[in-house]
Amino acid sequence: MNDIPSFLAHLGDVPVVTDTDTVRRRSRDMSTTFSPIIRRDAEGKFADLIVQPRDMRDVIAVARAAALARMPLMMRGGGTCNLGQGVPLRGGAIVDMTGLSGIVWSRDAMVRVQAGARLLAIDEVLRPSGWELRMHSSTRRAATIGGYIGGGHAGIGSCGYGILRDRGNILGLQVVSIEETPRVVELRGDDVNLVHHAYGTNGIICEVELPLAPAWPWMEVVANFPSFMAAARAAYALASADGIVKKLISIDDVPNWEYMRAMAPLGRPGWSMVRCMVAAPGLEALRGLVAEHGGQIASEAREGQGPYHAPLWEFGWGHARLQVNKTRPEIVNNIGLYLDPDLLAAVERSHRRFRDVGGMHLESKRYNGQIAFQGSPYYAYRDEAQVAEVIRGMAEDGAMVANNHTYFVRGNGMKAVDARDADFKRQMDPHGLMNPGKFDAEAECDAPAGSGVRLPATGWKYATGTHDSSATA
Repeated sequence: MNDIPSFLAHLGDVPVVTDTDTVRRRSRDMSTTFSPIIRRDAEGKFADLIVQPRDMRDVIAVARAAALARMPLMMRGGGTCNLGQGVPLRGGAIVDMTGLSGIVWSRDAMVRVQAGARLLAIDEVLRPSGWELRMHSSTRRAATIGGYIGGGHAGIGSCGYGILRDRGNILGLQVVSIEETPRVVELRGDDVNLVHHAYGTNGIICEVELPLAPAWPWMEVVANFPSFMAAARAAYALASADGIVKKLISIDDVPNWEYMRAMAPLGRPGWSMVRCMVAAPGLEALRGLVAEHGGQIASEAREGQGPYHAPLWEFGWGHARLQVNKTRPEIVNNIGLYLDPDLLAAVERSHRRFRDVGGMHLESKRYNGQIAFQGSPYYAYRDEAQVAEVIRGMAEDGAMVANNHTYFVRGNGMKAVDARDADFKRQMDPHGLMNPGKFDAEAECDAPAGSGVRLPATGWKYATGTHDSSATA
């Protein structure tokens, strides 16, 4: 049992929510919709209460109270994560960071913001000065920057700038330790990856410093191609076209786009679809590229002004699944990474293999400096054995496959975890109170048979030498 009275006694006047329905609702994130396996594994796991820090003084008070009372903490922003990051495994206090939502400063094509600032709100402030975030999640309207850094990986903009962990995409992080006398630690350079994608297990992210990108006038284009591989080759050509500034390249085989109510009127029966965002000066070049690959453009619009009544980025990445699930709630996916130099050949192998299972969905991004396609077939969920079979098939075809059906950091395989990460975790969270169970290898080993962590994912490999071993807490 968690010592709630002791925690509250040490907490001071930090706002607290104890309403059972609210606490249970906030103990869930989008992952319980995205994965029936995570939904089952998370059954019965809820927090005890919610704390709502208003400023850094409150954050320090929460960290101190948790250490003194040995109260588990689970960090929360917009609750839009889909890998189980926001599900508390051992009760405790949800820490709602949305009260810290200010922009600390913006200058020299950089910005520093508080962790609870929403991605869309940050861009709304920046765009009048000609800048915007380099990348954002498809949940941009609701997601916070702290949640995106702590649990995200890539997203809209990654086809140009790479993934969040790539050098230069996160400049600095301010984090607070969970100790009787909490420390405020500034991470710079490669050290930011100690906290990035760690699911809030090794420090409370309070401020984030990021480089910015020019705020282009973005054009949204929906194009159809007579075959899936024609669409994939066109998408690859666009990803390779250095002269065209792009923000989104999404590929869907039939019938995926047919399941998206707003996209269905723009498709052609039996054809595949590419949805992309390019800077306005590149539109003419994109038209030529589409024609060269046998495609036809169905729609061109300024950002947010298309006939599908939403920004096009809400039909890519995680939101592509959300759009499909509105009509086919039983559809699930995996997360495979198809990399050059054999990218298109590997994609074609998977397309052939899964033709009768479901339509392929892919997103273009850069990964370790290479062009990559990320995705899998969309298919109707049956059981864990079926998911494992799809994972094995993708791996045989040449993909690295992460496990999006578990809430464990290591088990997911998208974060490279080594001894230095474990040491940093011990320094920042010596009592093991932050999102407990998510980082610990022992918890994964103790997971019951049939748990999502048992799926045969390969995980992702990164280039060596990406950590600077000089700086720790």
